[in-house]
Amino acid sequence: MTYFDAACRPTLIGSLPSMDGDEALDLVMTYTPHIPHWVQMPGSANGGMIQQFAPGLPGLALRGNTLFVDNEGPAFDAALVKFYEAYMAVNDGSLDFDESPFILTPVQAEGFFDFLGRIEHMEEAPLAVKGQITGPITFGTGLKDKNGRAILFDEQVRDAAVKTIAMKARWQVRQLAIFGLPVVIFLDEPALAGFGSSELIGLSKEDVGACLDEVFEAVHAEGGVTGIHVCANTDWSMVMESQADIVNFDAYSYFDRFILYENHITEFFRSDRVLAWGLVPTLNPEDIAREDAESLAAHFFDQVDRVAALGIETAAVLSQSLITPSCGAGSLTLDFAEKVLKLTRDVSEIIRKEVDLW
Repeated sequence: MTYFDAACRPTLIGSLPSMDGDEALDLVMTYTPHIPHWVQMPGSANGGMIQQFAPGLPGLALRGNTLFVDNEGPAFDAALVKFYEAYMAVNDGSLDFDESPFILTPVQAEGFFDFLGRIEHMEEAPLAVKGQITGPITFGTGLKDKNGRAILFDEQVRDAAVKTIAMKARWQVRQLAIFGLPVVIFLDEPALAGFGSSELIGLSKEDVGACLDEVFEAVHAEGGVTGIHVCANTDWSMVMESQADIVNFDAYSYFDRFILYENHITEFFRSDRVLAWGLVPTLNPEDIAREDAESLAAHFFDQVDRVAALGIETAAVLSQSLITPSCGAGSLTLDFAEKVLKLTRDVSEIIRKEVDLW
């Protein structure tokens, strides 16, 4: 893996409101040019968290406007065999990755290809480039079978779904690696906020860890850096025990719950991994309107003091931190979304100047 100097620099979660692709990238490059990302637009026809990454999964079908998996009958069995043949052929090198079902296309992810073109023509190279993909737990709970049951609870379909996500994450790393820069791939896992609830009942911590780590191992195999974003509270021990190199949490709303995992936080920093602090609110427009960069930076320094009190040097916390919004901005108005991006940049600048990280 090729790491980069985090040092409280800003980066973003994947989504922005639907707009012209060039306009969206202009915002990314204006506010987070050092660690830019490709833009997802959930309001577009194929931009949803499930629709964008589902193609290639065996049994995929459409009922009205709703995707589902038809996992019954000989047609599914044949599709499953074909899927695993392609999976093994890519892994043993007998099938070119770009000829496999495990790619993104401009129809599914126009923002990804716009991003490739923009990076190629940047005057100053960034420190790293960021991609993202829906995590296997969110993907597996969001996509249902023909009877309305989440595919996560069908072991056969779950395995294919996790491998689909893992291979598409690998493919992203290969595409982005052409620039010779560190490549970071985040798993977006909002469904992990439901761990322990009725929605995920019957799914063990070990099951979740195995799904996450299969994707992380695929990214690592291509030389990429792994990240995970959870936009609410979860069992943070489960997340920090995974192979994620970067853990992104909502520091604005959930720091007091996150800090309870003292031993895991300490071990996390001592293993030289990076904590991405979701300092800038995105879920409540009233919070976005009320906060400014100075107030959010003050919150951050208070939180850093509480982490340092666990026995971690403040300098280590600062050097192993990134600054992000608390979640994606895709559901916001354009004005609020741009304020979130500006706040993210400005908070980072205040922090870096205050502690002399320039």
